[in-house]
Amino acid sequence: QGQLVESGGGSVQPGGSLRLSCQASGFSLEYYDIGWFRQAPGKEREAVSCIRGSDGSTVYTDSVKGRYTISRDNAKNTVYLQMNSLKPDDTAVYYCAADPLAQRPLNVYCSAYVVADFWGQGTQVTVSS
Repeated sequence: QGQLVESGGGSVQPGGSLRLSCQASGFSLEYYDIGWFRQAPGKEREAVSCIRGSDGSTVYTDSVKGRYTISRDNAKNTVYLQMNSLKPDDTAVYYCAADPLAQRPLNVYCSAYVVADFWGQGTQVTVSS
């Protein structure tokens, strides 16, 4: 039975940094598209960034480009999201999700309407002064 577990959330001041981790068990992320998604209170879910486990290709939503970096360590079966220059608008519950590789562009997977085999439980990120 596959599982994703997120960690690394917390509270930071604007301009601060956090690194989220998403560790998989029961399956190998190398054969999956993996994404970070977030949902703030009263707002719709948003795709933040995604990575292809096989080749490391990435996509980002415009609001985080230049501030966030997604990466993977296939040996640790873990995907990371390094978040720098955090803003109050980044406050949300962040989820990681994984879906088997398919014949589709990564930005098709990386959508607010994503369908994924596995979801993590979510980790809260709060950016406030």
